[in-house]
Amino acid sequence: MSVGERVSSDHQLARLLQIGIVLEELVEARAYHHYQAIVDEGEAAIDDEVAALLEAASEESAEHRSRLEALVDELDAESVPFAEIESLVEETYGRTRPEDFDGVLYDQLAGEETAYKFYDDLIEAIESSEASFSIDRERLLDALETLREEEADGVEEVTDLMERL
Repeated sequence: MSVGERVSSDHQLARLLQIGIVLEELVEARAYHHYQAIVDEGEAAIDDEVAALLEAASEESAEHRSRLEALVDELDAESVPFAEIESLVEETYGRTRPEDFDGVLYDQLAGEETAYKFYDDLIEAIESSEASFSIDRERLLDALETLREEEADGVEEVTDLMERL
C-alpha cells in the first residue's frame, strides 16, 4: 500500500496510521540506540547536546505513536496484524541501518525527514480523497498536520545542531 494512493476507507486509513505507528517506533528505537551508545561512552560535552537531542526525539516518537494509536482506536475498522504492518515499514522505510550513515546525526536526520514525508504524503492522500471516515476529517487532518509540523521542527533541530558541530 502506497501513501500516494487516495485513502478510500476506514480500513485503509487505519492501515496507513498503523504504518505511521511502526515508523515512529523505528525512529524511536534508532534514536534510543544512539542515545545509549553516547551515554555508555560518556565522552565530550558536545555529546551531551547530541544525547539530549536523541533523548527528546525518542520521547517525541513515543508520543506520536500514542496519538496515532488513539486515532486508530476511533476508526470503524479492523486492526491489521502488526507483523504485516511491520514488514511493510521495514520494506519501505527500514532498508538502512544506523551504521549505514556517517554519523548519529545523519541517521537522526534521515528518520525525521522520513517521518515528515510520510505525514505529508498521508495528508495529501486524505485531502485528495472524497471518502467519509468514522473519525472527523478536520480533526484527523489537524492531528496529522501537528505531527508533520513537529517532524519539520525535528529536521530543523538536527540540521541546526549539525551546523554548530
